[in-house]
Amino acid sequence: MRLYTLSKRHFVLVFVVFFICFGLTIFVGIRGPKVIQTSAANFSLNNSKKLKPIQILSNPLSTYNQQLWLTCVVELDQSKETSIKTSFPMTVKVDGVAQDGTTMYIHNKVHNRTRTLTCAGKCAEIIVAHLGYLNYTQYTVIVGFEHLKLPIKGMNFTWKTYNPAFSRLEIWFRFFFVVLTFIVTCLFAHSLRKFSMRDWGIEQKWMSVLLPLLLLYNDPFFPLSFLVNSWLPGMLDDLFQSMFLCALLLFWLCVYHGIRVQGERKCLTFYLPKFFIVGLLWLASVTLGIWQTE
Repeated sequence: MRLYTLSKRHFVLVFVVFFICFGLTIFVGIRGPKVIQTSAANFSLNNSKKLKPIQILSNPLSTYNQQLWLTCVVELDQSKETSIKTSFPMTVKVDGVAQDGTTMYIHNKVHNRTRTLTCAGKCAEIIVAHLGYLNYTQYTVIVGFEHLKLPIKGMNFTWKTYNPAFSRLEIWFRFFFVVLTFIVTCLFAHSLRKFSMRDWGIEQKWMSVLLPLLLLYNDPFFPLSFLVNSWLPGMLDDLFQSMFLCALLLFWLCVYHGIRVQGERKCLTFYLPKFFIVGLLWLASVTLGIWQTE
């Protein structure tokens, strides 16, 4: 490999370029737009034995908002020194408003969710609803707290979405690295065209696997999430990320273990245990990612 013939000057140059790129990413993260955009809607409730359902209308949305969360902070009418932790059923009904503003999509199903209210001076935030992808430009959420048997002073609802400016930055960021990874992959394949695969070292073999997976990790299909109202682009993104990260972990395990193993690396004793361990991690990450996307 070229790595084995680098001089001290080349090593210093590699690390300088790495830290410059790392510093640029930190600068973009600090100076760039905020990831999450919030808008609050406060409600004052009169004390009553039974709370009426609350109807909340979201702000106008676009596909660049990607996802939508509705959270709630409950204010209890009691001493702040009191600590409470209780579970209660909550009803949630979501309606979507079409682009013309006249057609209302009404879903007759009312979702029943169990939430845990934890208060220690101030109550913790509760997630009321989460939409993984947006089919409509506006949403109406009807929330019912009828089963919460506590004296309530007020409720603070907050809408949370991805910042459209961040979404545009993410598109260009991913596009740049997709193109860069494709160029590096082509150059790597071109540099090895003169050599037989039998002459490749373990690093070259793994790089021929990791570079295409890195291309998928940057997700060339990411813009589809803004063009198609479906959970499929998000699922593909989670799948590609899990594949690359687990392949990278498997690469490091094989390389570091290969330093101690001299001679032939048998599939049954050398590779199979690593594939089994990393495969379990991959399966867990993919399952969790798809479950969160849906």
